Amino acid sequence: MNGRELQKCAALRARELPATTLEFPFGPDVDVYKVRGTMFMFLTVVDDEPLVVLKAFPPDGLALREAHPDITPGYHMDKKHWISLHPGGGLGPDMIEELVTESYRLVVAGLPREQRPVEPHAFGRGQR
Repeated sequence: MNGRELQKCAALRARELPATTLEFPFGPDVDVYKVRGTMFMFLTVVDDEPLVVLKAFPPDGLALREAHPDITPGYHMDKKHWISLHPGGGLGPDMIEELVTESYRLVVAGLPREQRPVEPHAFGRGQR
């Protein structure tokens, strides 16, 4: 999957998620996806390489980085809590969609209960 396809796949999934907004707080070249005002994903280009940057549960992020050469620590973010997805073919659409959904769930879980658009422990697991 090339970089534009990677970003398109991630963006399509993000737009499906309840209460998601697309904003540009870092300028027109960085697409920032938020839920209830909190960022869960951004799309950027670094050295001509399109990237998807997502929140990840630290043990999962570490395991993903060890298992997949196309996943690295989050570009320009806390390396413990964020991962970057790179183009290259090792990540398929199903995995990208699940990683976007998991990032969303992590952010929703941190919101006050009354602001949560979904129940994070159950949302998106085994459904589509």
